[in-house]
Amino acid sequence: MSGRDGRPGAGRKTAAKSSTRAKHESSAGGVVFRMVEGVPRYLLIRDSYGHWGFPKGHLERGERADTAALREVMEETGIRSVSVAGSIDRIEWFFRFRGALIHKRCEFFLMETSVVETKPQRAEGITACKWSPVEDALHLIEYENARSVLRRADAMVRERANAAAPTRA
Repeated sequence: MSGRDGRPGAGRKTAAKSSTRAKHESSAGGVVFRMVEGVPRYLLIRDSYGHWGFPKGHLERGERADTAALREVMEETGIRSVSVAGSIDRIEWFFRFRGALIHKRCEFFLMETSVVETKPQRAEGITACKWSPVEDALHLIEYENARSVLRRADAMVRERANAAAPTRA
């Protein structure tokens, strides 16, 4: 289970019994990277509880997950020039919010930018944005399911870099 803030926790409940009583919510988010001297840097946000993670939020009615993820990244980080590079993974977790059991599903997308400057969306509780190499980001992110998303994103970024590298004869 997660904490009061509704962020993904380390433990998961079995979906069989709990999902019938839980309210279902769908979200989407982005793992944004930029290349610095051939090394990826990942954008993390810190929420009002002091937890580091990725920009994400609810899908609006009729909105596609990739569109919602892009919108959330732009809103929460102030970055306007960012592109979706592909789907990473979908994670699920249960948490309680104001006494109600919530079953949250969040699909994450890999996104690329060359923008350095960020502007945290303080009105939504985003207290900071930070560019980090993968090793540092893995230490900052509290929840294992979010670290798993980052590991997958990093593998995708490295595959892209290897595919783009010229081959030697």
